[in-house]
Amino acid sequence: MEERQNRVQWIYSSRDNKELEERYDQWARDYDRDLEEGFGWLGPQQVAQVFAKHVPREARVLDAGAGTGLVGKLLAGMGFRDMVAIDLSRGMLEEARKLNVYGELHRMVMGEHLDLPTDSFGAVVSVGVLTVGHAPASSLDELVRITRLGGYIVFSLRPDVYETRGFKEKQASLESQGKWRLVETTELLQSLPKGEPEIYHQVWVYQVTA
Repeated sequence: MEERQNRVQWIYSSRDNKELEERYDQWARDYDRDLEEGFGWLGPQQVAQVFAKHVPREARVLDAGAGTGLVGKLLAGMGFRDMVAIDLSRGMLEEARKLNVYGELHRMVMGEHLDLPTDSFGAVVSVGVLTVGHAPASSLDELVRITRLGGYIVFSLRPDVYETRGFKEKQASLESQGKWRLVETTELLQSLPKGEPEIYHQVWVYQVTA
């Protein structure tokens, strides 16, 4: 258990995206088992349930920061068929490829320009990616750009990260600019009950309006 917790902290302590990518590449094969057995990771299930309430099954979906495809696998089981995965780690994407639930998989870095057409997705899902040492609040601009008018952006976010890492300001700015509107924010959810029971997340749902 301590080894798994140390591995997570090792990931969070990455100095830059290059180091983060290298560490995820190394972790890819053990990632699912470590999170399930060591932490009881519930984030994918929690986000998928909220996502499925709002997004039509025929929507073209981007899994932004897909990792090993945990949320994609769940969404496929719920009837979503047209899904694209992006992640900064090729090792994680290779694990996701084995699930056969994504039509396309691409290495891209959240927070940078995404090599995806404007207005090309009916929905975006992102689980555990908008967090410390990972994708910054500026990532949301690109997610809005690639989502069609009326489409949904659904993501998990820790309340402390929301308050202190620029997300509160960015989310409010996009709303005041008329780029999106808030549809739902869940109550605080315990996503890591075994490994980090003190950590909570919320699921945010926005609809693109411009």
